[in-house]
Amino acid sequence: MDDTDGRSDRQPDRHPDRHPDARPDWRVLVVDDEPDLVEVVCGAVRYEGWQARGATTGLEAVREAAQWRPHAVVLDVMLPDLDGLEVLRRVHAEQPEVRVLFLTARDAVEERIAGIAAGGDDYVTKPFSLAEVVVRLRGLLRRAAPATGPARPPAHALVLGDLVLDDRAREVTRDGETIELSPTEYALLAHLMRHPRQVLSKAQILEAVWSYDFGGQAHIVELYISYLRKKLDAGRSPMIHTVRGAGYLIKAAP
Repeated sequence: MDDTDGRSDRQPDRHPDRHPDARPDWRVLVVDDEPDLVEVVCGAVRYEGWQARGATTGLEAVREAAQWRPHAVVLDVMLPDLDGLEVLRRVHAEQPEVRVLFLTARDAVEERIAGIAAGGDDYVTKPFSLAEVVVRLRGLLRRAAPATGPARPPAHALVLGDLVLDDRAREVTRDGETIELSPTEYALLAHLMRHPRQVLSKAQILEAVWSYDFGGQAHIVELYISYLRKKLDAGRSPMIHTVRGAGYLIKAAP
């Protein structure tokens, strides 16, 4: 991502005026339906020495939170799809430790009360001062647990929601839990993860994983898909889906 869309992780040079508590490992997700506002707040966050990404819809915010795992979210209550309270509910369902700073309209007392009651940590009213946002975020981040946040997957890993495949270590985890796979299961999962949200036919999977031409071997794909489901999806929201008459796809759990 480039720096103009509010989602770059690039860090600026350290500025002497930054607070001494600034930590480069702190991650802040900024969510508002106004792209210019997202860009400005992300800039203020990076100026503090923290990492920042932006989102302009509720669904985008939920996806970013699942993949990037921020320590804090600056969250507008009014969004074009999901409202801020629903975004908070979904994010906290997976990451209850995330701190949330709501953005609300100046006269929307009900919004502020509802946000705090739903589990938000603090709020600022629009129009707001960037300095106030930063000060309030600093207080929330100090209280974030754990202070350093979850370990980020290595840059070379395949990441889809809470599922991580580290091809160098030959390791697969979901929500931090190691999942033991056979070599064939691993190869099948890697192929699916390299094509997220794409329907792959049995013939395509056979060719990629087993190097077979399609000729009555579809049951092998079905069998190994069932193995993967038992290991990846047991007791969790499903990630592997059957598209009747077409094949299979993998996508992040909602």
